[in-house]
Amino acid sequence: MIRTILLFVIVFGLVVISHELGHFLIGRKNGIRVVEFAVGMGPTLFSFTKRGTKYSLKLLPLGGACMFDGEDGVEQGRSVSAEANFPGTETAADDGPQGIAFTEAGVWARIATVFAGPFFNFILAFVVAVILSAFSGADLPVVGDVDGVDITTAAEGDILITAAKDAGLQKGDVIKKIGREPIHFFREVSLISALNQGEEMVITFERNGKRAVTTLTPQYDENSGRYYMGITNGGIYMKCNPLQVFQYGFYEVEYWVKITYKSLLMLVQGQVTKDDVAGPVGIAQFVGESYDQAEENYGTPYAILTMLEIVVLLSVNLGIMNLLPLPALDGGRLVFMFVEVIRGKPVPPEKEGMVHFAGLVVLMALMVFIMYNDIMKLVR
Repeated sequence: MIRTILLFVIVFGLVVISHELGHFLIGRKNGIRVVEFAVGMGPTLFSFTKRGTKYSLKLLPLGGACMFDGEDGVEQGRSVSAEANFPGTETAADDGPQGIAFTEAGVWARIATVFAGPFFNFILAFVVAVILSAFSGADLPVVGDVDGVDITTAAEGDILITAAKDAGLQKGDVIKKIGREPIHFFREVSLISALNQGEEMVITFERNGKRAVTTLTPQYDENSGRYYMGITNGGIYMKCNPLQVFQYGFYEVEYWVKITYKSLLMLVQGQVTKDDVAGPVGIAQFVGESYDQAEENYGTPYAILTMLEIVVLLSVNLGIMNLLPLPALDGGRLVFMFVEVIRGKPVPPEKEGMVHFAGLVVLMALMVFIMYNDIMKLVR
């Protein structure tokens, strides 16, 4: 339990700090005064003040904040909410405010400051993905056996899935595209196969240096309730050279962007249940179980690489989620700023504040529900 909590704090903390650091650095670069840079939520454990900014470590490792002077009611020297300090908290003397209020900055400076949070998440994801590519290499989308996936069903006995073979694919073919979607990893083929609902797949592949196109019709298995392409033992490991680590590091981030996008699409379409969504408690459990499983099966080095992969996943996820045009999120704030660009004047602060407050209430209610659901899944 202690190790799970520690791993969660490190992984989630790294993702959150990178996000808030983006806001902080670009805000400071644009001369905007930062009232507080906080890691965590709730009561303050430790704090100090430098150049007019309070740096604090909070009790609950569930988020963070970079609060600018004049943003959402935050003024120099105070926060929008009172906070309790634990014994031992240190606060240095304030050596004076630095910079201008958030509302006094130009609209493009504010846009850059708000966008920087999600953007830094993508930077973190790319840096970590490059490290992963250097140590783990890449699973190239090479077709394995196509003689058929042997599936046993209760009703019909053995069923041989030969969709790939029927489409003319052969062992060693390299899949380049499925539909219009470029393919760089074999796990992308597996993902598309798992999500397929019976639609035909137009597959672009390469054989002996020449490209060809074929149409594959997945076969349905009633026992497992899904469609299969009929490929087994696919994918070939490739060790990346110094240039390829950057190339495949980018592909790695792109892969998780696709997964996040497809997950959101499934959520909107009602294909995802509440049990498929996880909050901090669920993420902590996932982190702990992933580490334990990887360490047990492959050793500590592989477990560490698994944690790095989770960092990429969470960082991309946080970046995309924050860019959604919803109130209280960075994307919602950006909408108001782009409206300001078009109108030539800002939306009245009180109206924008009401929209963000309503969004925050809904967001907090959703977080409480997700956390409750996570706990219920633990005790089942």
